[in-house]
Amino acid sequence: MRRVTPLVLAAFLAIAPATAVLAASQAAEASAAPCKKGSGPHLRGKDFTDGTPLPSDLRCADLTKAKLDEVDLGQKDLTGAILRDASLKEADLTQAHVEFADLRGADLSEADLGQLRAKQADLRGAVLIDAEAGQAEFPHADLTEAVLTRTVLTQADLTDTSLKAADLRGAELGQVKARTADFTGARLRDATFDQAELQYAVFKDADLTKASFTQANLQGADLRGADVEDASFVQADDLNLTGARGSAEDVPDDAIVPAGAGNPITGVLSGSSQGPSTAVVLIVLSTLGLGATLMIWGAAHRHRRRSAAAYASARKAAEEDVTRFGEEIDALDFDMKINQLSGPSAEWQAALDAYEAAKRSLLIAQTQLELDGAAAAVRHGRHALEAVRRRLSDVHRQG
Repeated sequence: MRRVTPLVLAAFLAIAPATAVLAASQAAEASAAPCKKGSGPHLRGKDFTDGTPLPSDLRCADLTKAKLDEVDLGQKDLTGAILRDASLKEADLTQAHVEFADLRGADLSEADLGQLRAKQADLRGAVLIDAEAGQAEFPHADLTEAVLTRTVLTQADLTDTSLKAADLRGAELGQVKARTADFTGARLRDATFDQAELQYAVFKDADLTKASFTQANLQGADLRGADVEDASFVQADDLNLTGARGSAEDVPDDAIVPAGAGNPITGVLSGSSQGPSTAVVLIVLSTLGLGATLMIWGAAHRHRRRSAAAYASARKAAEEDVTRFGEEIDALDFDMKINQLSGPSAEWQAALDAYEAAKRSLLIAQTQLELDGAAAAVRHGRHALEAVRRRLSDVHRQG
């Protein structure tokens, strides 16, 4: 019996390090899990400009209307925090984390946002005038109507970011990754997109006056209604100016440009040796032929215009449906992480695959019939998501 105690002690000492490592791993995982917005420290309206120390844990903190001008927030974790209408002028947020944070109406003028992590952050109406945001990450973030005048966004990640009606006049967006970003109605006068990745970005009705797109990749980019007066496209790839307004400069030879109005018929019948009656007959016949041609062309043009309008309407609806589906996936993913639940892997993967298939279908679709592929993928994906929701609901009730 005396040997039992040493053996037990030895066994305990052997497994203790592994237990400690496992506990540390679980603690780290718990600290990295998402939290509910506002569930952290309540700091609404607090003034930290006088040197008042901030809590060590700011995840999901409520900092609504807080004063943080010139405060050092470098590398701070503000995931899920509420910073609505907060003042962060000249604040240092280098490498800070604001994923899923609410920064609506926040003032980040002249702030240092280098390598900021802002995935799916809500920055609608935020002010980032003269901010330095080189290599910042804003994938799937919402910067609708944000003011980014003269903001430096060199090498930033704006993948699938919404910048609708945003003010980016004079902004530096060289080498940005902005695939599928939405700049609809944005003000981009004098902005630079040199060597930017703008595949399938949307610039509908945007002001691109004097903007620079040197060596930018514009594959599938939509510039319908955009004002490209004096905009420069030196060596830009896959430029399509269909529907754009104004006269662009340095347009590549392989760019797709709107068809010209055509030259008017300027030729005259010369043949002085022909009699007046012959000339009259030729003029009458030419007039009749031209009239018939114009009637046929007009009918065909109206048909094409109606078809184009119907396709444009169907494509817009399909794009909005795919976008909503993606938002549903993100919302469910966030809810699962908040509640520390894991959904059925097969159905979840099916939903993700369907989303990717829908996006691919949209990229290659040229007709209304081809748009049906995207719609079918979304239907299958939503069916898979519903199965995930049911399973999670059952798990939640059992817990």
